[in-house]
Amino acid sequence: MEISKNKKLVSLLHFVAYSLLTLILLTACKKESNHLEETKIPELTEPISYDLKEIKEAGVLRAITTFSPTGYFLYRGQAMGFEYEMLSRLAQGLNVNLEIVLAKNVDSIIPMLNRGDGDIIALGFTITRERKEQVSFTDPFLITHQSLVQKKPDNWRKMTVDNIKKNLATDIVDLLRDTVSVRKKSSYYMRLADISNELGDTVYIDILPGEIADEEIIKLVSEGKIKYTVIDNNIATIHKSYYPNIDISTPVSLSQRIAWAVRKNSPELLSSINKGLAGIKRKPDYNVIYKKYFENRFQFNKRIESDYFTETTGKISKYDDLVKKYSANLDWDWRLVKALIYQESKFDENNKSWAGASGLMQLMPATAKELGVTNTHDPNQNIKAGIHYLKTMYDYWEDIPDSIQRIKFAMASYNSGYGHVRDAQKLAKKYKKDTLNWDNGVDEFILKLSKSKYFNDPVVNFGYARGIEPYNYIIDIFNRYEEYKNFVKE
Repeated sequence: MEISKNKKLVSLLHFVAYSLLTLILLTACKKESNHLEETKIPELTEPISYDLKEIKEAGVLRAITTFSPTGYFLYRGQAMGFEYEMLSRLAQGLNVNLEIVLAKNVDSIIPMLNRGDGDIIALGFTITRERKEQVSFTDPFLITHQSLVQKKPDNWRKMTVDNIKKNLATDIVDLLRDTVSVRKKSSYYMRLADISNELGDTVYIDILPGEIADEEIIKLVSEGKIKYTVIDNNIATIHKSYYPNIDISTPVSLSQRIAWAVRKNSPELLSSINKGLAGIKRKPDYNVIYKKYFENRFQFNKRIESDYFTETTGKISKYDDLVKKYSANLDWDWRLVKALIYQESKFDENNKSWAGASGLMQLMPATAKELGVTNTHDPNQNIKAGIHYLKTMYDYWEDIPDSIQRIKFAMASYNSGYGHVRDAQKLAKKYKKDTLNWDNGVDEFILKLSKSKYFNDPVVNFGYARGIEPYNYIIDIFNRYEEYKNFVKE
């Protein structure tokens, strides 16, 4: 998705302000030296001012989150996750687009929010007194507790439950004078520090880098690379289905509230989000969403083991190599072409539309015949011909100077026909609008081609067009393209 002028200005101001801060990188000493060095993230003394009004003017809600196989991930070309689905509904309620801002370092999330990289922190964020001094939390949407994650004995399948427990820490007292590995900025670290204070003795804390996610830490425990960690129980529970050799039965905390967060000087946004979340939770599908990601063990394991769980494999679909091969002739980012193919067929090579278009790139029979396609359901033939046709549309728009805008004209032509897009451009010229930009220019008139006043205009040669389809088509593809860029490097 292209950044609006308002958003560009805001981002520039944020960058200038933040550049005035001195960045101090300190290496923290750890009990163990196997982990990456921890990077200290500088925090702003005052958050930038950017509330609901500015978000609506920009038309974009920027949500800061992290990759997570429960919260936000890409699977078979589709963005999914509990946080993602909740955010999508929230953005729709605000009538703005959703933009995901991935935090590579969990420790950096609050500084990212306060300097304006995003508008909301959207992940399972435990409400703590320390964090409340830095951000404003939304109303909690989940209650959970922290669990100790530890590896069962190697021969645990042959042992009785009682014998397994004898080899495990079953009470927080068992952690005294032992080592637990967690991230420094996490609520888990705060809880372990409290335990040491409560029990009057020491629980040694091995500090993990902020770049490592909960899921990776659980894997380290399962592999025996670290002895203990602490994870929220709802996350630990679903991962236990994939790592059956871990134990999560020992609670480390009482119940804790999970929420999202905004800047302390964004009261209008906070109020709007609370209203939106309350509305979402009242609907029956809220429980369906939650169960899908935190309780459906079969689907969770299926996703994790799939070749198309993009975060771990780098693959979007089984057609990646074909798209890369033929996109070289088009000279577009292959991930953008993948986003278009998903929009056309959701990567179903047998897909056929009501209008007769078929295959991965939904070729019409006449187009397929013209391009020499003998079997539209053959991925190689379909992708080769579809990309060739895209290039033809792109070449038609050589009068568009900006390459991204030219791509959008080509996509609109691929979707609705070259003639209809030229008609929309003629209308834009007649009404003295920008004819060389799709955004805020010709896109307005592709929509108007569904109204008799406009499709009967003398400058229009191809008549009525259901303009909402190419209009949304391009928005959806570029939104998906941004998601693909989050997970797959060029």
